[in-house]
Amino acid sequence: MKILLLEDDVILNEIILEFLQMQAYEVVSCFDGQEAQNIAYEELFDLFILDVNVPFIDGFTFLKELRKKNINTPAIFITSLNRASDLQQGFESGCDDYIKKPFELQELNLRINNIKRLFNIETNMETIISEELTYNSHTYELNNSGIKTTLPKKEAKILEYFLNNENKVVSSEELSVNIWSYEEYPLSSTIRTYIKNLRKVLGEESITTLKGVGYRFNKR
Repeated sequence: MKILLLEDDVILNEIILEFLQMQAYEVVSCFDGQEAQNIAYEELFDLFILDVNVPFIDGFTFLKELRKKNINTPAIFITSLNRASDLQQGFESGCDDYIKKPFELQELNLRINNIKRLFNIETNMETIISEELTYNSHTYELNNSGIKTTLPKKEAKILEYFLNNENKVVSSEELSVNIWSYEEYPLSSTIRTYIKNLRKVLGEESITTLKGVGYRFNKR
């Protein structure tokens, strides 16, 4: 499970970071909203843990902007703001849970476990594609009967999107919006090249092209 942690208090950031790492989570931590926004647009996460009163872009605005761009990663606010109006603003900005400071780390852990249950988030980074083939979303590594191949980042993210939408037809536009996020959208020919490269390591039959519609990933 990959978590983005936004907390501007250096000591609290370090405490939460170490605790989450002890739970075997992969954590990217940052200290201001602008940095967090840049990271959130560049990488895929399973969960956001966000302070509200942080420099440059506050937590409420940060999450609201992500939701406008259809980034629906679950989010937990951790904040000293404790009025009912603050709670309302937090949920209206798109959060899934809200913890008032100070809190015990075990409470945070319980809330994370609840998010994992609600959103069916697996902590195991290994995805079984077939009897011979597995994919590790942490290392971007395909293991084909012991032969390991590390995918380039964009190809890895396309594969992950297919794995999360198996047997569904996915258009080039959908891939562009969900993988390139704030970057300039790629040409259709660029996406075709990525698909061609994935077929080389997954097998030609793994991705079906539906002319004029999109692509369908065929999990064996």
